[in-house]
Amino acid sequence: MVTPGVLQEPEPGVLVLLGLYVRLTITETPVFAAAMERREAVKVPIFSVVKSHFGTLVAGTLTCLATFVLFYLMIVFTLTWATTALHYSKNDFLKMQLIGVVFFAITIPLAAVFAERGRKPVMIAISTGIALFGLFFARMFQAGHNGALAMLIVGLSLMGMTYGPLGTVLSELFPTRVRYTGSSLAFSTAGILGASLTPYIATKLATAYGLQYVGYYLSGSAVLTIIGLLAIRETKNDDLAIAAIEAP
Repeated sequence: MVTPGVLQEPEPGVLVLLGLYVRLTITETPVFAAAMERREAVKVPIFSVVKSHFGTLVAGTLTCLATFVLFYLMIVFTLTWATTALHYSKNDFLKMQLIGVVFFAITIPLAAVFAERGRKPVMIAISTGIALFGLFFARMFQAGHNGALAMLIVGLSLMGMTYGPLGTVLSELFPTRVRYTGSSLAFSTAGILGASLTPYIATKLATAYGLQYVGYYLSGSAVLTIIGLLAIRETKNDDLAIAAIEAP
């Protein structure tokens, strides 16, 4: 029975069929198709990534780190801290986060357009912005309703800016035969380090040393991301680099 005025979730079977349709209608990229024709498939790609591309894997993980830390600070930690230490109502702060998420959505395609001019410089500039934002994070968060809203808008805008080019940056780091595994492993490892631990670490820092140390934590993660970005190469329109990475 459908309750009037209540939004119903789609049936799981519908989502499964929709996902299957999308997957079956997506064609492989020309580079991947050519690799398959050359029979370059790797039996255990995760071993190949760790053995032959370990440095790239570490750099890729660092490249993702600030993205995860920033997101889980903006979405998880701020909600918990605002409703406990700063005495916001959960409903009010969720509305503020919703406004911030709109800016997150807007800046994703914007950053992707900028990244077409060069992956590394755009990502380094955004990561520098995240590091600077970390220095003002606590002051903005504690500056009342308008300050907290501005903090969410700036933080989630930076999140969109770094998230937009990230998938392309990661996928370009690894050769075709291990591209999916390499990029997924880097992304997942950064998720473990930056997502699962961030709310816990941030709460401990804020409780023990003050909210400003949460900002320093964010700035530190951005510095590590910049180090990762400096360790990778720029691949935009670099046919020689692409040819080199595809070589055995």
